[in-house]
Amino acid sequence: MNPHKLLPTLSSITTSDQWYTYYKTNAEFQLKIPWESGAEITKDEQNAIADSLAAWQLGETSDGLHLLTAGKNYAQRIKDPKYVDAIELFIKEEQRHGGDLGRFLDLAQIPRLQRNWGDTLFRKIRYAIPTMEMWTTPVIMVETLALVYYKAIKNATNSPVLKQLCQQILRDEVKHIRFQYERLAILHRNRPAWLRKLTYFIQYILYYVPVILVWIGHHRALRAGGHSFKSYWRDAWVKMNFAWERMKPERYQW
Repeated sequence: MNPHKLLPTLSSITTSDQWYTYYKTNAEFQLKIPWESGAEITKDEQNAIADSLAAWQLGETSDGLHLLTAGKNYAQRIKDPKYVDAIELFIKEEQRHGGDLGRFLDLAQIPRLQRNWGDTLFRKIRYAIPTMEMWTTPVIMVETLALVYYKAIKNATNSPVLKQLCQQILRDEVKHIRFQYERLAILHRNRPAWLRKLTYFIQYILYYVPVILVWIGHHRALRAGGHSFKSYWRDAWVKMNFAWERMKPERYQW
């Protein structure tokens, strides 16, 4: 069964049970990646994207323990234990991305990284205030940028393995973003309108930080994928604006 057909229309909030079923089904509904063909990445492609891909792969390898703790505390407070199960499967899906990217790095003989300044900074931000909103907000920002990034990597290579891997991750990330913006809509639902507007304004200002940092850290790979700074900037904001529009509680039937 196609897991995407398990989710309700965009006008309805997806329940934790529905997310759990989606993630379980999606784990079995994967694109075939032709690992047997080898990396098949050229020297020029490797020079353009190898360092960037290794850094991004590191960011996909979190054990998820801090997120799971925040999720458990939140689920207990709202009396929704199934949300924890959905979070666990979400973490596993992200770990699959990291594992598959690591497998490709090994196949292409690109050294893995143990530490990267961007990954360290992002983790410190998430760990600073272990609430569900503090976790969800930076995650959705980075995942909108992941849509831009993986599409660029897909365009920057002719490697069948890397292209298919990027396609799978892009397909997964679309639903990850929905998972996050629906949760933010739930979190914002009972806030007065003025406070929601203030929240979105703060998020808007904060979004400048990852957009700029991703360009600084990955501009060579993004350029190899066809982006100028202008097109990257525009694409990033278009995707985040889409998420902002859909995290508004008034969009949903409650």
